[in-house]
Amino acid sequence: MRAPSATELASRISRVLISASNNTRPTRSWNPSLENALHRLGCRDSLSPQLVARVIDPFLLNHHSLALGFFNWASQQPSFSHTSVTYQSVLKSLSFSRQFTAIDALLKQVRAQRIGLDASVYRSVIASLIIGKKTHNAFLVFGEVGIEDIGHEICNSLLAALASDGYLEHAQKVFDEMTLRAVAVSTAGFGVFVWRLCGNAELSKILSMLDEVRRCGWSINGSVVALLIVHGLCRASRVSEAFWVLDELRNRECKPDFMAYRIVAEAVRSTGNVVDTEKVLKKKRKLGVAPRSSDYREFILGLISERRIYEAKELGEVIVSGNFPIEDDVLNVLIGSVSTIDPGSAMMFFKFMVGKARFPTLLTLSNLCRSLSKRSNSDELLEVFQVLSSGDYFKDLETYNVMVSFLCKAGMVKEAYGVLPEMKKKGLSPDLSTYNSLIEACCREDLLRPAKRLWDEMFANGCRGNLKTYSILIHKFSEVGPVDEALRLFYHMLGREVTPDAMTYTTLLEGLCQDTKLEAALEVFDKCVEQDLMLAQSVLGTFILSLCKAGLFLAASRLLCRLSFDIAHSDSHVVLLKCLADAKEIPLAIEHINWVRQASPSMLQTISNELASISSSPTPEPILQLLQTI
Repeated sequence: MRAPSATELASRISRVLISASNNTRPTRSWNPSLENALHRLGCRDSLSPQLVARVIDPFLLNHHSLALGFFNWASQQPSFSHTSVTYQSVLKSLSFSRQFTAIDALLKQVRAQRIGLDASVYRSVIASLIIGKKTHNAFLVFGEVGIEDIGHEICNSLLAALASDGYLEHAQKVFDEMTLRAVAVSTAGFGVFVWRLCGNAELSKILSMLDEVRRCGWSINGSVVALLIVHGLCRASRVSEAFWVLDELRNRECKPDFMAYRIVAEAVRSTGNVVDTEKVLKKKRKLGVAPRSSDYREFILGLISERRIYEAKELGEVIVSGNFPIEDDVLNVLIGSVSTIDPGSAMMFFKFMVGKARFPTLLTLSNLCRSLSKRSNSDELLEVFQVLSSGDYFKDLETYNVMVSFLCKAGMVKEAYGVLPEMKKKGLSPDLSTYNSLIEACCREDLLRPAKRLWDEMFANGCRGNLKTYSILIHKFSEVGPVDEALRLFYHMLGREVTPDAMTYTTLLEGLCQDTKLEAALEVFDKCVEQDLMLAQSVLGTFILSLCKAGLFLAASRLLCRLSFDIAHSDSHVVLLKCLADAKEIPLAIEHINWVRQASPSMLQTISNELASISSSPTPEPILQLLQTI
């Protein structure tokens, strides 16, 4: 029989790990059971750095916990040592998922062992740290590798990030290194750097850096850089310097456009200096050039792609406040991204767009509404929908569902309910998504009668409920009663061939236990066992806890005794024994222990170990007594 190739073996190992991790909690996380799976696979004799690297890259790149766990497992195997290829593969995976603590620990190992890594790994790590707002850490990694190997894109990203986050001294070092090593600066990298430097740096220094960039022959957009410089100076109340530098910038082929002159004119006007304001406006008419929206489009989109949202917001505000041209795609991106940090500014972009008789995309609208909902800006959310409704924006089911969904999330159930007649006037029938949003909102606000009416209307309109519909109502009736209604819905969903999930079972079983409906609860759990053994296993622990909270200790013990060990794992027995100990039900606990001893001595040892780990609780005596019995 042909031995599998290294690629085939790597693929097989990854499939075993991914499959086994489906049963871990949380899923796709490393735990000792995965080590047992690897031992059963018998791959230790074939283990090599190349194989470990091939397992991680590409198969586990998007499963960082499995990648790191497999990496650590390999290091524990006899005669195995990691090399650059294994470190590179695991660092690549960790960079994708931004696991910075693990990255830092591995880089310390690399330094200690003096292992050389490919420049691409450092690029991935630095890029990940920048995105994760670990800018200072990114600078430290930058210092460990040759700047030529990192490349101009990462260098410019780091330059902009350091300046944006206030690390101006570090940014200066990166800029100096780039000019020394002839690594070209970009408009975004250099622009953000000088923009933030204008807060307190000498103007002569800023101009000398601009001269240096020009001497190197690097291509930057002069008008954009000119605007950033005068904006930075005016924001720092250096208005006279901003006025003076306009000519200096023009002499250096960084022609200030109308927006740059407007910034200075408005700053001078705010000081009350009418004469100088008129001088600036005169220069604007004589020397200014029209801003090219395509240049600013590229710059703003570049800033947002680099997660420099504050800078994009400020530049967008400059354009919008001066009523300068700006493309729809830029406004859409600004509204969606800026809403996450400053909903008020996002609303300004939204109003500017609508004021021009243009409308946001559905994705942009969803992003804006999500941010407003998170910050409980109900009035502004309602204003958004009213403005769009007046412009006949809502024309189909998809757009109406967005409005209903976010009104419901904001707790404006009455307003959301009021959308239904408007939809029907346009010949649109609510679909399952519409009803689910409304029913969920009603249940959240304890409006059970309206929720039931919506349920009836939904079926009357031929709209069958799905798992979400049933789960919402079962959860609510299990929580506040009557639990019989939740039970009726459960059997209704089974009759409609809608498959319950773990949350449905858990909430219903909790409600039945609280109402001491033991027989019904056991029947429901039996349905769970029939449906899926793995599902029953995940639900069992909380079911046992619910039985114990209701004082149904004997029923809980009998349930575990009649279940196979494929379902009743040690953790469920530990839950029961701890509850019995806390309730001082020691005789029943001893009886249960004796049953486990007879049925599975090996499980009893596992239970003993798990009980020992919790014996340091505030009242350890009952637990210790059980351990002595074991």
